Amino acid sequence: MNSTFMSRSFDELIAVMARLRAPGGCPWDAEQTYQSLSQYLLEEAYETFDAIHAAGETGDTAHLVEELGDLLLQVVFHSTIAAERGDFTVDDVAKGVAEKLVLRHPHVFGGEKLERAQDVLDNWDQLKANERKASGKPEKQHESLLDDVPVHFPGLLEGLKISKKAAKVGFDWESTEQIFEKLDEEANELRAAIGSGEKVAIDEEIGDLLFVVVNLARHLDVEPETALKKTNRKFRKRFKFIEDGLKARDRSIEDAGPAEMEDLWNAAKA
Repeated sequence: MNSTFMSRSFDELIAVMARLRAPGGCPWDAEQTYQSLSQYLLEEAYETFDAIHAAGETGDTAHLVEELGDLLLQVVFHSTIAAERGDFTVDDVAKGVAEKLVLRHPHVFGGEKLERAQDVLDNWDQLKANERKASGKPEKQHESLLDDVPVHFPGLLEGLKISKKAAKVGFDWESTEQIFEKLDEEANELRAAIGSGEKVAIDEEIGDLLFVVVNLARHLDVEPETALKKTNRKFRKRFKFIEDGLKARDRSIEDAGPAEMEDLWNAAKA
């Protein structure tokens, strides 16, 4: 019953999107292209990312349902445009990902035995290479191992991905202690750059420091983008506590001094 309901709901979504794109539908929807929608896809992915972590903190998944729906809409929107152009259909998208899941999980759908999650990850790249070879697709020609990582990724994610690639071939620190030593080194170089007053050097050293922090997170099995987003949310809540505390005193944030805000900040932490 549930799967039938899901199929009806999904079919309805497809039909609604097609109606919006059809003559007499919505002018804005009708003029969208793959390219014009790309930014919305990125925004919806980030909003879903936030909703996932908010649900983890509160246990309330209502907002997550909404954001996953918005993300699904992007897939359906692109697929509707593709169907009109004769490129592919939403069924092709679903079929392709289902086949990929089966091929990349031989320990579930085949006879291979992989007991640990790390074993699955270690086998993933080889499975991808096998799929590409079997499909007859030409191998991507790269001048560097790191060319596989999109340059348009957010900075923290790109840093994590390229350092993982380098680590796979042995270009890595052996321990977190070595990374802490590098962290101290980069902090000292940043201090020197600040002392020189050279903006270009300061920018570079800030980037170096962030990159070392990303690698420290990788060694500690922490996803840096997620960790930073959690801290950002924590800062938002504590800053709102300061604002509310000042409002209760009939004071504005602009009129408060650093000491008063610091007292409220410590109260928020407590």
